[in-house]
Amino acid sequence: MDTSFIKVSAACPIVNVADIEFNLINIKSCIEESLKQKSKFIVFPELCITAYTCADLFLQQELLEKSEDAIESLCEFSKDKDILIVVGSPLYFNNCLYNCAYVIFNGKLLGIVPKSYIPNYSEFYEKRWFTEGLGLTSKTVNLSFENSIPFGTNLLFTCGKIKFGFEICEDLWVTIPPSSYLALKGANIIANLSASNELVSKADYRKSLVSSQSARCMCSYLYASSGVFESSTDLLFSGHLLISENGLLLKENNRFQRENEIITSIIDIDKLNSERLKNTSFRNSNAICPFEVCEIPFEFLNTNFGIFDRYIDKHPFVPSNEHLREIRCQEIFNIQSSALAKRFSYTGLKKAIIGISGGLDSTLALLVIVKTFDMLKLPRKNIITITMPGFGTTDRTYMNAISLCKNLGTELREINIVDACLLHFKDINHPAEKHDVTYENVQARERTQILMDVANKDGGLLIGTGDLSELALGWCTYNGDHMSMYSVNCSIPKTLVRYLVKYVADKEASVEVTDILLDILDTPVSPELLPKDKNGKIAQKTEDIVGPYELHDFFLYYFMKQGASPSKILFLAKEAFKTDYSQEEIVKWLDKFIKRFFTQQFKRSALPDGPKVGTISVSPRGDLRMPSDASFNSFL
Repeated sequence: MDTSFIKVSAACPIVNVADIEFNLINIKSCIEESLKQKSKFIVFPELCITAYTCADLFLQQELLEKSEDAIESLCEFSKDKDILIVVGSPLYFNNCLYNCAYVIFNGKLLGIVPKSYIPNYSEFYEKRWFTEGLGLTSKTVNLSFENSIPFGTNLLFTCGKIKFGFEICEDLWVTIPPSSYLALKGANIIANLSASNELVSKADYRKSLVSSQSARCMCSYLYASSGVFESSTDLLFSGHLLISENGLLLKENNRFQRENEIITSIIDIDKLNSERLKNTSFRNSNAICPFEVCEIPFEFLNTNFGIFDRYIDKHPFVPSNEHLREIRCQEIFNIQSSALAKRFSYTGLKKAIIGISGGLDSTLALLVIVKTFDMLKLPRKNIITITMPGFGTTDRTYMNAISLCKNLGTELREINIVDACLLHFKDINHPAEKHDVTYENVQARERTQILMDVANKDGGLLIGTGDLSELALGWCTYNGDHMSMYSVNCSIPKTLVRYLVKYVADKEASVEVTDILLDILDTPVSPELLPKDKNGKIAQKTEDIVGPYELHDFFLYYFMKQGASPSKILFLAKEAFKTDYSQEEIVKWLDKFIKRFFTQQFKRSALPDGPKVGTISVSPRGDLRMPSDASFNSFL
């Protein structure tokens, strides 16, 4: 059974206060709807069997007995239904009344989890009726229809690598929520049965709590709160439903609904487990956690989710929201320029050297240098920009490079590398008409030699221009454009480079510079190492050779961020790019990515310094410590 993904639901049924039979009908209706959507788990609000606002009616024997009958009815109803059901109801135990989550699966009551913290402040008065469950662990209770039912705050319900833990309302709002301990002991799905009343702006804080707890615990967090049909004597409840995953809000309902409501989402279990595997702090916290859990196993018949309706962003490095993207671009520029400023402050150097090709990467690096020099109040004439035309340089890229440098006010130098390369071909006895890897790399290394030597001669810092995507694929010449004295783009993926340049064009550049940047953005990505075509256009297009960068950035994200298997990456890519590429194309370029990622590690092992700006870096001093001679065979 594949448990990489599981579909889960949070529900808010219509209730009548203290009308258990009515409430049970609506709870069952929500379960049926959830089953139609192929959900494997559903959580309901706190005390939904009776309604949360029963007040002193909780002390009535009739209400307590009827609520136990309702749990028995739900157990019977759940037979042969492949869904884990969690409902809120009171429990009378050892002369105390507890506010509990009842966990039901396929005709059996698997366990009962009491609320740890009982609020008794402001509008809450729960201690009048209920006792705190804090400290209750590994107990058993007997009900009229079943004996020896596990009871405690330390219950963990497990099906393979899927592990469920539960807490109730106030438990989330305390300093150390019980879910923190449950997560450390393996729970990757936490559900909260809640009755949180509505106040102005409280929903925002509630949403923040859920998202931050899911991030802190590296788990999925489901939140189901009581709705508008609770008593409105003094309070109003909105039926807030939330599903979050590792800090990301996957699904939220519109509050104040007057019908039975469920929200459903697919959870990526492998993603959560991968985050925990990489995070040593999480593992260390687990080692010293004093909390011991009682695991209760059960087995889904399957975890089929029907239609895969989870949104998969084809450009995971680029925020889809325009406003957020603008904020992110501004922040990245600040990281890059501040890091470069520190390097200049440390070295005491006053000049920067950069090779300008008229392509995206060198353009971005130059924009970062300009911002840095403006920040340090250094003259832009101290930025030595060198264009080095070669065999493949086109008029378009050449003119864009020249115009950009002039309009930015840098010192511009031109050094044609054709004669030097022809002499070198002669020195090493290589035919100039043989356009192989030697032909290409001679040019790249000649340019780097020029840049390094000018940096020495003029007392400047050579700034590298290569980006994260190129480094992942090894699409650079070893000891050529691979090398610099500081690399500002080293953790910027190609798909994001475009938006950073576009951000400057839209927000920070003059009209003249904007026009140049827009034309650079419209130019095909190319190293321009092979001769141009008969029309003087770019003949060597990178994406025709290594594949589309949007695919490679997608592969890189899931391979590095989640440690995802190629089969899972393929599955996700097919979903994300189903209207863009065939399965055959995706498989072809995924294999290309895997082979190049492994075989080009030796280049990444010798990278110059440069700042990490996002969650992924291939620096050998940071996120990627990988042998250069590892085999890719098992990953194809």
